[in-house]
Amino acid sequence: MTPQDYDYLRRRLKERSGLVLSADKEYLVESRLLPVARKAGLTGLAELVHVVMSGHNEALMTAVVEAMTTNESFFFRDKIPFDNFRAVIMPALIAARRKTRAIRIWCAAASCGQEPYSLAMCLKEMEREIAGWRIELLATDLSNEVLEKARQGIYSQFEVQRGLPIQLLIKHFTQTGELWQLAPSIRAMVKYRQLNLLSDFFHLGTFDLIFCRNVLIYFDQETKSDVLGRLARIVASDGYLVLGAAETVVGLTDSFKIVPDKRGLYVPNTDWPKISRPTAGQRAPRLVAINGGSR
Repeated sequence: MTPQDYDYLRRRLKERSGLVLSADKEYLVESRLLPVARKAGLTGLAELVHVVMSGHNEALMTAVVEAMTTNESFFFRDKIPFDNFRAVIMPALIAARRKTRAIRIWCAAASCGQEPYSLAMCLKEMEREIAGWRIELLATDLSNEVLEKARQGIYSQFEVQRGLPIQLLIKHFTQTGELWQLAPSIRAMVKYRQLNLLSDFFHLGTFDLIFCRNVLIYFDQETKSDVLGRLARIVASDGYLVLGAAETVVGLTDSFKIVPDKRGLYVPNTDWPKISRPTAGQRAPRLVAINGGSR
């Protein structure tokens, strides 16, 4: 692959996914895209770049983006966000939503499903507190391939050993050979949809809680600010935003402020000029309802 080919791929990847690759990551591109080239019946990366540049093979460009996107995830990753979900976020939302008895949650970079399913298992533990409530849990990702894996809810022994408490494994999973499949009742709590965070997501409606963890780290400052600004438009004024441990809103946007002593947890900044958000009539269609709510 020539330097010109690499520069072209860097530009296209940033345009399509927000991924920013430094000049010294050529080895990473080669290792991830050579299998894509072989699967497409191409002789190598030079031919792959040539085909992509022609603009006549959208499927190949999609495969390139998906191969370069990092889909690292595991159950209850970093623990603290889920502790905050149980002890801080849900109690506050339950108290604030007693009239509507409805809560909307969005996992904006769901990968293979471990994060939304971790939240679903937490919600399952709260059955008494939210009996009769409509809890909508939407999970999106750029990659259709990982979303399909997420929908199936099938994980290897290695994957279920990473962060998943043994009691939850026994309670919610069924073993088949060396694989474990999540119970249908938990899988049904999550609705999956393909979405690129660089595109407009205003149509999704307003959310009470947004998990957008470990994806902003791959963007440049301008893209981070843009995504955070658009997230601020669709989170409820008394809602929450959860970012990854290595991510922050500081220096990027004034639309959110840090929740003191709660790492990675943010709330809309009510002192900031009011942001136009979807009205109640613009809320997205009902996705999934649990604990007796309507579908």
